[in-house]
Amino acid sequence: MSELESIRKLSAVLARLPGVGRRSAERMAMKLARDDSGFIRNLMDALAEVQEEVCVCTSCGGLTEKTRNPCSLCTDSRRDGRMLCVVEDPGDILLIERAGDYRGRYHSLMGKLSPMKGEGLGDLRVDALVKRIEAEGVQEVILALGTDVESDATAAFLSHSLAGRKIRVSRLAFGIPAGSDLSYADPVTLARALKGRQPI
Repeated sequence: MSELESIRKLSAVLARLPGVGRRSAERMAMKLARDDSGFIRNLMDALAEVQEEVCVCTSCGGLTEKTRNPCSLCTDSRRDGRMLCVVEDPGDILLIERAGDYRGRYHSLMGKLSPMKGEGLGDLRVDALVKRIEAEGVQEVILALGTDVESDATAAFLSHSLAGRKIRVSRLAFGIPAGSDLSYADPVTLARALKGRQPI
């Protein structure tokens, strides 16, 4: 395989990462190809370590150490097992945890309904969600999904699927970001903020 072919192969692999387009992947591959600082070796070591030590939690779908599965969030007896926060991606769990206010448990769907990307119900952890609700006595499911069309479709499907159960299904409120001005909000955000208004 020639050097140029190997760079094209590396670009194609990098372009499969979320948020990395074709051109960005090409720039990364070129940078890596001319590296002489040891960065590639460090990257390879870090990737190997992640592959050896990290896995998906069998309960929530978050990331955890292979030696600690189910994860610490699922086994912490101080967390409220009656609340289940449903997210699209394991990274969303970390974001909500950093906020520091939620003390329930989590469930990652590992995606969202996206016919354009070929992602359907079979690709999501919906069956595992239903089993957890039944087995763990969940009383409220909080849909902490994005605000795009695909996330809205996923939320609507889950809400409809869980409608016959004796649980409360809620969704994160959408509104004006903290520290922002109304003049910067788009019409959809303003409409959602008005619908999700709360008493003070």
